[in-house]
Amino acid sequence: MNKDTIKIGLLGFGTVGAGVYQILTQNGNDIKRKLGVKIEVKRIVVRNLNKPRALAADRELFTDTIDHVLLDPEIDIVVETMGGIEEAHRAIASALEHDKFVVTANKDLMAQHGVELLKIAKEQEKNIFYEASAGGGIPLIRPLKNCLAANRIVKIMGIINGTTNYILTKMSCENMEYETALAEAQAKGFAEANPASDLEGRDAAYKLNIMASLAFSSRIKMDDIHVEGITEVKLRDIRYAQELGYAIKLLAIGEEKQEGLSLRVHPTLIPQAHPLAAVKNEFNAVFLEGDAVGEVMLYGRGAGALPTGSAVCGDIMEAARVIKNEVKNGIIESTFTEKDIIPLAEQFSRFYLRLKAQDEPGVFAQLAAAFGNAKVSLDRIIQKRSVEKTAEIVLVTHDVKEGNFMQALSSLRSMPTIRSINSVLRVVE
Repeated sequence: MNKDTIKIGLLGFGTVGAGVYQILTQNGNDIKRKLGVKIEVKRIVVRNLNKPRALAADRELFTDTIDHVLLDPEIDIVVETMGGIEEAHRAIASALEHDKFVVTANKDLMAQHGVELLKIAKEQEKNIFYEASAGGGIPLIRPLKNCLAANRIVKIMGIINGTTNYILTKMSCENMEYETALAEAQAKGFAEANPASDLEGRDAAYKLNIMASLAFSSRIKMDDIHVEGITEVKLRDIRYAQELGYAIKLLAIGEEKQEGLSLRVHPTLIPQAHPLAAVKNEFNAVFLEGDAVGEVMLYGRGAGALPTGSAVCGDIMEAARVIKNEVKNGIIESTFTEKDIIPLAEQFSRFYLRLKAQDEPGVFAQLAAAFGNAKVSLDRIIQKRSVEKTAEIVLVTHDVKEGNFMQALSSLRSMPTIRSINSVLRVVE
């Protein structure tokens, strides 16, 4: 196939779609020089043809009929940036069945239906490129599929949601309360009007699903991932964490152990000396550990029009190379297997616990007994001055099974001297 021009159809012209168009337009000559072929946007599908748009584009490119892209034999690559699941799922499946390569930034879709769509791509001898779905502008998919492929990846740990990292940074560095930090993140465009998916940890869980599937060569379901968000993290916890030598970050953690996979997303105390503790504001970073390469950290902007558009355009170029060189691009994901998932109660962690108790003799003995009976060993204890005969106590445990810690917590809740359990967070070293 000797083509001078490879034509693409763009589904969606929102933040990411407009970023893709801007990059292809302003860097078109450089892209052509690197590829030896021109990339041309032939059609852009939008829902509302009359909507004013911040980025100018030839109005003749726009259509509100998706079949103008999916059924056009001249279009080689369909680029899905419209988001959502059901409509995007139908569009990508149809594009593959109509002999087109697909590029997508849709993490929700790839986490929930990636296995099915990649199977269709394999049957059609096509491929789906989804670099932007996991790390936005940070290269993560290609390193896992290619650069680190010879490694057995034993651990992934990362900050992969810019909204929550921005909020936690403002709380820790500027003493902001959670609600104030969230409002600022929304005002600056780092948080959606409805940020529930970010704040509750679901966005990070989708990205962990995609990365862990590649890292551990396993088909992972969303139900395999334990998910907690940052909505219950208080400024008080951040101050105590700093006093103990930690920062609080929303971490996505995947590990492969002899017993199986451990997959979780939750707010976490991490030592201030750890590289991830220094990742601020809307920036993201992923810490990988391979048996051959050792420790690797990838850092950058995880979202935004141009950072995410950069990753999408990189995938467009990769798809264009495949087309130009007539490569039958193999789907490595088809070799993935099912692996055991370690039940949460059987996983090990350290814990941070903040509670209020009656300030009277014998309370610490009762606490020690509750933890001892559950085989939970305590590492550090902080008690602040009593106010109205109520003391605030912060405990940090040694490494312990989750099930044992929850047993101890249940005992504490039944004790009359414990006024309230205010915060429970995990700790990593």
